Amino acid sequence: MLDNNILEQLTSVFGKLEKTVELVYSESAHADQKDLVQLLEQVASTSKNIIVKPAVGDHKAPFPQFHIEYEGRANGMYFKGIPNGHEFTSLILAILNSDGKGKFPDEKVSQRIKRLKGPVEIKTFISLTCENCPDVVQTLNQMAVIHGNFKHTMVDGAYTQDEIAALGVQGVPSVMVNDKLTYSGRLNVIDLITALEKAFGTEEPTHAKVVDHNLGTYDVVVIGGGPAGSAAAIYSARKGLKTALLAERFGGQVQDTKGIENLIGVKYTEGPQLAAQLSQHIDEYPVTKFEHRRVENIIDGNEKLIKLEGGEYIHAKAIIVTTGAKWRELNIPGEKDYIGRGVAFCPHCDGPYYKGKKIAVVGGGNSGVEAAIDLAGIVKEVILFEFMDTLKADKVLVDKLKSLPNVSIVTEARTAQVIGDGTKVVSLEYENRKTKEMMKVDLDGIFVQIGLLPNSGFVKDIVETTKFGEIVVDVKGRTNVKGIYAAGDVTTTPYKQIIIAMGEGAKAALAAFEDQMLQ
Repeated sequence: MLDNNILEQLTSVFGKLEKTVELVYSESAHADQKDLVQLLEQVASTSKNIIVKPAVGDHKAPFPQFHIEYEGRANGMYFKGIPNGHEFTSLILAILNSDGKGKFPDEKVSQRIKRLKGPVEIKTFISLTCENCPDVVQTLNQMAVIHGNFKHTMVDGAYTQDEIAALGVQGVPSVMVNDKLTYSGRLNVIDLITALEKAFGTEEPTHAKVVDHNLGTYDVVVIGGGPAGSAAAIYSARKGLKTALLAERFGGQVQDTKGIENLIGVKYTEGPQLAAQLSQHIDEYPVTKFEHRRVENIIDGNEKLIKLEGGEYIHAKAIIVTTGAKWRELNIPGEKDYIGRGVAFCPHCDGPYYKGKKIAVVGGGNSGVEAAIDLAGIVKEVILFEFMDTLKADKVLVDKLKSLPNVSIVTEARTAQVIGDGTKVVSLEYENRKTKEMMKVDLDGIFVQIGLLPNSGFVKDIVETTKFGEIVVDVKGRTNVKGIYAAGDVTTTPYKQIIIAMGEGAKAALAAFEDQMLQ
């Protein structure tokens, strides 16, 4: 199952293990059981500190599953299914994390996890083809290690179709607490922790250290960890400014980008690889990094006060906002209620759940038309809705779309309401903008592809923004407020491209340095 190259890599990776990690599988008569045992034994063959053994007892599992034990006790990481495909990394990291190896959240974020009121018990439904699922699985597994009274079970939906149908799961990853959807979609650690705090409550553990919520004072604080933020942080540090970088996740939107072929000097790379390289480059400089942080608000003054969600705060002489953009939502009734239960944003991840079904794609730009083309090969029928009277996508894409027999196009359509039956989406209501007639189409899912929304909400009451939410900047990245700069996709700078964001981030940092030198 694993080739020699992978086994050699694992031997090197697991050379860090200090104590014994046990992979404990349940007995099962399922035809795939031998594949699970073979996988676990091959992984264990790469380290004397990994042991594979059957669970004690006569209970027979309906399909392959196992859990991890460390120092003789279960440590909260359970796998229902065989972690192949994208989830293979989740298995490797689970073993390393069990022994305290790997990159964990910093102490302040870890304390927030420890304050969750236990016992915490969570299931995450995944698909082995889902590219977003491993991030959620790995983060929840780490939380299990950090917390100590936390059980997380990864569930491969391919083995639990009846359960998925009963729970109304229509997208992955779906994080369930007491059979209720608690979190769905791409990982955002801040939102995930917040959702768990709401589900379980919080308490102050008796063993917790007193956490200082003051993160310090800096010459420059860069908010956002994508290409613009990385460039701004590096250029600030190179100029000798005491620099900190706050980010919800390092890499930003780049983490969700597949092939990148227009970064000059780099023929081809992929988003996660570029994000890792940006983070490594920042580490070459004295930049203090705070990940999994979101700004709540900024108080302006000669020295800026940046307040973060969770009670932390940081002081700065100058701020560079590089928070980019996020997927734009329809903002119509019913949409938020059915995210993960019929409303989706990732056709690659959630498309397989709609095989043989009727779905809608909302958005006639390149992303919407590309999504409709991809989904047409999986689903029974696709209806593409566009607000304007013509599609905005490139002609070659539109021609391809129109050639597909199971696709129809509705233009001049204003989506009005997502309608569900309490567990899943059943229809979409829209207005014909030409006739003003309200229409309703029965369907099983809606993929929203209407572009990006600037992440400027926390600063829009301080600096000037456009009606679209873009921060207005001058040629040097200055806003209308002294000491606050901005760069990248969150600004009015035209052409939202990685290479342009990098240049704008560097420019804003140089402007901040220039202004501080003139004071």
